[in-house]
Amino acid sequence: MARSAGLPAGLVTLGRTGRHVVLALVGLAFVVPVLALVSTSLKTQEQNLRVPPMWIPVSPHFANYAAAFQTVPVWTFFRNSLFVAAVSVVGVAVSSALVAYGFSHIRWRGRNVVFVLVISTMLLPYEVTMISQYIMFANLGWVNTFLPLTVPSFFGVPFYIFMLRQFFLRIPVEMTEAARIDGASELRIFASIVLPLAIPALSVVGLLQFVASWNDFLGPLIYLNDPNLYTLSLGMHYFRTSLYQTELGPQAAYAFMIALPVIVVFFLAQRRFIQGIALTGLKG
Repeated sequence: MARSAGLPAGLVTLGRTGRHVVLALVGLAFVVPVLALVSTSLKTQEQNLRVPPMWIPVSPHFANYAAAFQTVPVWTFFRNSLFVAAVSVVGVAVSSALVAYGFSHIRWRGRNVVFVLVISTMLLPYEVTMISQYIMFANLGWVNTFLPLTVPSFFGVPFYIFMLRQFFLRIPVEMTEAARIDGASELRIFASIVLPLAIPALSVVGLLQFVASWNDFLGPLIYLNDPNLYTLSLGMHYFRTSLYQTELGPQAAYAFMIALPVIVVFFLAQRRFIQGIALTGLKG
């Protein structure tokens, strides 16, 4: 505001208009693929293959969605995806928050060194540990169950630990010190003081983990063999290889049904998500 105070009103208005135009164009770049997916899901195969392309269907062809429900057990896949995503969100939120609290408000020798080691594990791609993890879960008898997809979330995720630690550092140390003087345990301080203040940051973590778990394809592909345990993402491959290998409409309808819950969850948690991003600084 101080910089724009000395500029002519016309330049200020032009700058604001330019920013809005740029933001609109960026937003349009994200919206167009979704609209194209919806359009494809409502067109017949002939309309989808027409050149030049037909962007708006002449009449909505909802039979594509009926084909998805009639070909594969969509509701079973949806229930499985929802279960895996919900358990993963709870596990990640609780475990990452506990670890982040230990790195931010509890003083102990070697804390910063251990924190660096935890964060450095993000440099390891999943492909490096994939085989060893599969051998371990196979020896435990967890293959073809949801356990390999949910249990690891209860041991924390380095990226979320980093995010929550940065947020917890914004909480005044005097609040936790006063609670310790009053005789509160660390778990009581964590549950009664830190967690209520960290709801915006936990909302960000929960939303990111929900999207990651909901869209996960590699994990279910490796560990799930029973079609009754398939998630929606894995069910997409099952759907494509059944009867609709070349039918674009039913494939787009199934893909939109996968994306729709994520879109709904984002819009419902949009305010919390933006607030959490804004409040999660880089203090440390």
